Amino acid sequence: MKSAKSPASGKLDENTLLLREGRKIIEALGQTFAPLVEVVLHDLTDPDHAIVAIANNLSGREPGDAVTEMGLARIADPAFPEVIANYANRFPDGRPAKSTSIGLKNSRGEYVAAICLNMDISMLAAAAASVQQLVSVPNHAPTPVRETLATRRLDDIVPLITDFAAQRNTTPQGLTLAQRREAIRLIEARGLLDLRHAHAEVARVLGVARSTVYTYLCDTKGSS
Repeated sequence: MKSAKSPASGKLDENTLLLREGRKIIEALGQTFAPLVEVVLHDLTDPDHAIVAIANNLSGREPGDAVTEMGLARIADPAFPEVIANYANRFPDGRPAKSTSIGLKNSRGEYVAAICLNMDISMLAAAAASVQQLVSVPNHAPTPVRETLATRRLDDIVPLITDFAAQRNTTPQGLTLAQRREAIRLIEARGLLDLRHAHAEVARVLGVARSTVYTYLCDTKGSS
């Protein structure tokens, strides 16, 4: 900066204060997002030596290096957007990056500085691809049986039949013969009929004899 202090008071001028505060932000963001995000402070009043500070150096640039095209655009046009977030970029070695650029203005509306964040997404993209592979389920033929990882309990029979009946605006005892057979198929599909005392519990809820449950079960298998 050509004029770091006010001649009259000896205090730092506004532009210098903005850059000083910008250094704090660069340091804090660098520590927070290390090691995948490069954070750079640009002095837009000195475009040929714009880089003031750089944290998590991923681009190979150094303090004193020139401003980027984004910085030149801000210098040329005070109406240039103050914040441009999440735009595609690329490091000198070809690695893809996601960047955000924040322009800082003084009280006269002049761009003084810019804080830029450049995230290396190459490793994240590889990790995302690995995660996608882990969670993907190939669209193959169905398995021989429908499996559930939930624990099967005898207590599941009552709410299952009650919900089945409620969806048909009736009670378990009010189900028709066809509906009872459908309910038996549902209970069997959940694997609940394999539980001890399951047939007796189904009979109790439906209000029928236990032998009738066996009859319903045989009927459903015979019609399948």
